[in-house]
Amino acid sequence: MMPLTMAKPGETVTIRKVTGRDEVRQHLAELGFVADGTVTVVSELAGNLILQVKDSRIALDHTLANRVMI
Repeated sequence: MMPLTMAKPGETVTIRKVTGRDEVRQHLAELGFVADGTVTVVSELAGNLILQVKDSRIALDHTLANRVMI
């Protein structure tokens, strides 16, 4: 497993695990970051990501993106 920040723009990946405190995991789950879900990296700038999750585009900072394992 590796953090989501390692994915390249244009790449579609499957989430294996979400780490962190309960509040962090709950927040990410509400945004659509759940185990076995897929996300596409739209763009990356300084470790911050814009991601396509289902029909939404979501921006995650470097810290939160490191909590999502692929």
